[in-house]
Amino acid sequence: MQKLHDYDQVPGCTLYAALNLISGKWKGMILYRLLGGTRRFNALQRELKGCSQRMLIKQLRELEADGLVERTVYAVMPPRVEYSITAEGRSLEPVLLGLRDWGHGWLSRRKLTAREDHLAA
Repeated sequence: MQKLHDYDQVPGCTLYAALNLISGKWKGMILYRLLGGTRRFNALQRELKGCSQRMLIKQLRELEADGLVERTVYAVMPPRVEYSITAEGRSLEPVLLGLRDWGHGWLSRRKLTAREDHLAA
């Protein structure tokens, strides 16, 4: 049985559907980091300072279920798991980069500084 999402219940509300897919404190940052290439779980966790292991797992599972992220498990010892962005997820690249640029401008207009470790993919 296929799981229904909130946006499945609202026909014609495309903005709601799109925002629901990338909503969540870390989903946008996860997708942004994966634009730079495939990452192992621990590498993602190091890059997303402040994101707990439990939250990262939850957000990755949701992104995978929505077809935006692909999880690859390698049958080696110790087990290795890598995450990469799918073609569907990559279609969000202009949106993510636009949000990054807008955020940079917003911070600049308020004379605030961004932490550089979050700006580079």
